[in-house]
Amino acid sequence: MAAIPASSFSARFAARLPTVSARLDRAAYRAQQTSILLQCLAAQRLLRVVTRGAAPKPDPAALEALRERYESLLAADLANVEAGLYPRALLFQIPVGNYARQLPELARDLPRSARRAKSGDWRDIPDDVDRERFPAYFRRTFHWQTDGYFSERSARLYDVGVELLFMGTADIMRRQVIPHVVRHLRDRGLGDVASGRARVLDVACGTGRLLRQLATTMPHARFSGIDLSPAYVQAARTLLDDVAEVSLAADNAEQMPYREALFDVVTSVYLFHELPRSTRRNVLREMFRVVRPGGLVVIEDSAQLAESPDLAPFLGRFAVDFHEPFYEDYLRDDLAEALREVGFENIRVERAFLSKVVVAHRPAA
Repeated sequence: MAAIPASSFSARFAARLPTVSARLDRAAYRAQQTSILLQCLAAQRLLRVVTRGAAPKPDPAALEALRERYESLLAADLANVEAGLYPRALLFQIPVGNYARQLPELARDLPRSARRAKSGDWRDIPDDVDRERFPAYFRRTFHWQTDGYFSERSARLYDVGVELLFMGTADIMRRQVIPHVVRHLRDRGLGDVASGRARVLDVACGTGRLLRQLATTMPHARFSGIDLSPAYVQAARTLLDDVAEVSLAADNAEQMPYREALFDVVTSVYLFHELPRSTRRNVLREMFRVVRPGGLVVIEDSAQLAESPDLAPFLGRFAVDFHEPFYEDYLRDDLAEALREVGFENIRVERAFLSKVVVAHRPAA
């Protein structure tokens, strides 16, 4: 038998490396998410014991729909990396250690949150809050969480609480925004520093999780973030302290401090379900104003009944279990139609587990 030339073997091995690497990534990623899912389930059971709450009996059909959506989300996450739409590092960036250290503090506060929920005390916000500065809809304890959105402590515990609620998929759902942004900027020649500096605004940036993922994917872009909570903006500054081109503002998205047509892309994640209907329209009009003609708007938020009637049992429970006073109206106020109302076009909707991603453009003319 003739010997295989070393150069030929090396070439074949090198050709297989991307496939081998992708398989290893998929295996490591699935193992990570399975571990996180099991830890979240265990933590939820423990927290129900602390609050003496009972788990609702799931509807079998809705539970199966949820399982299928979960699997589709993980598959999309991997496919986006393999397509080069965001780096593989994002697959493994969830700070599990930090969240594990924060979980006891979250657990200690749950009885207080449970008492607040039982008494309906949604006005329990810190005494030093300047009530003239913030609109009435915002001055409340969303999710029954202590301090609402008004303290450093609330900002510190927000991300672990959201990941726990969404079974370790909150960051995964957030980054389903990124492929739309990347494709849009590439199509317009703004994909790298040599071809131009894209401007991206994140509305209701919170603690900066989406901006962090966007900056990791597109380090040459210029990023801005706006959020109504000064405490959350400060948390975002800490998370983004090594991102050179980022500007953050603690301000109201109904009247943004930006000139017209400044941004190539405007994003927003998990904002609109916490707004009254008229405020949703005000924010959408401002997003329309500050994005350039032909520019892109990408919104991710809770699934709605328009595209997700199969999740109705879960969506209904969220409105019951958490202080989300505008959520039931949001479920019926289809975001795609709202975007169309204020002038956007080319509107598309994608499912993303318990969320939806809505993509729209400001007309070029």
